[in-house]
Amino acid sequence: MMNKVLLTAAVTGAGETTKKSSHVPVTPKEIAEAAIDSAKAGATVAHVHARDPKTGGVSHDIEHYREIVDRIRESETDVIINITSGGGGDFIPSLATPAAGGDGTDMQTPAERHEPVGQLLPEMCTLDCGSTNFGNMVYLSPTDWLREQAKLVQASGVKPELECFDTGHLRFAKQLVAEGLIDGDPMFQFCLGIPWGAEADAETMLYMKSRLPENSHWSAFGIGRMQLPIVAQAAMLGGNVRVGLEDNLYLSKGVLARNDQLVDKAVNMLNGNGMEVMTPQEAREQFGLRNPYGGDKS
Repeated sequence: MMNKVLLTAAVTGAGETTKKSSHVPVTPKEIAEAAIDSAKAGATVAHVHARDPKTGGVSHDIEHYREIVDRIRESETDVIINITSGGGGDFIPSLATPAAGGDGTDMQTPAERHEPVGQLLPEMCTLDCGSTNFGNMVYLSPTDWLREQAKLVQASGVKPELECFDTGHLRFAKQLVAEGLIDGDPMFQFCLGIPWGAEADAETMLYMKSRLPENSHWSAFGIGRMQLPIVAQAAMLGGNVRVGLEDNLYLSKGVLARNDQLVDKAVNMLNGNGMEVMTPQEAREQFGLRNPYGGDKS
């Protein structure tokens, strides 16, 4: 029997990638269609952010999220929905007033970050497990804020994917588990290669894997040119995988990709290594996820 792997398609993200590729979906309709097309190509999970249809930038508007989720759920294609709960955490210090955020700062409270998850109740959501340097920006996620978010996610019955951009994030994610704020077997996501977090290589994955609680599930992704190599390495190490335009814009050198093309390439890579991608229903059962349809969706 082939090994089963959960495959996530992170279809848009929140970065300024729309200026680099016309394939990055922007409107709720485009984002939903990208999720559906990715599922048809074989993805188990669609990880979604919302964007402002007018600017292409990040959107926190619950109605944008609602349209994305409704369109996916009303389609004839099944896919697990994973909504970001990262929300507004971008802090860009001003040299003139370092205690205040400069241009581009975008901060939300834990309750505001949780709103799309709490209202729309996807099967999964991400939970960024610490602050980190993103290039020249600081992503702020203080520990007490994370505890508050974890409690909100727990009360909603949504399964959190504990995103770890560095080894200290993994330590704190384990603390959330120890404090009883994560129900069931925890799911960890190793986010690799982002400046200036953990390296995107097998040695880093092996180290992080070695620090997981025994009952854990894990996944990993790399950004840019490391996306597909990390798919292969993570799967061979027993992890789940992620691709998509949030993390990488190219199918091959100089060739811009669509989300479904990246999914198709990952599926073929996994199949070639004796692995099979989980169906959404198989993943709901294995990972104890809520089913928004109340049963199998054909």
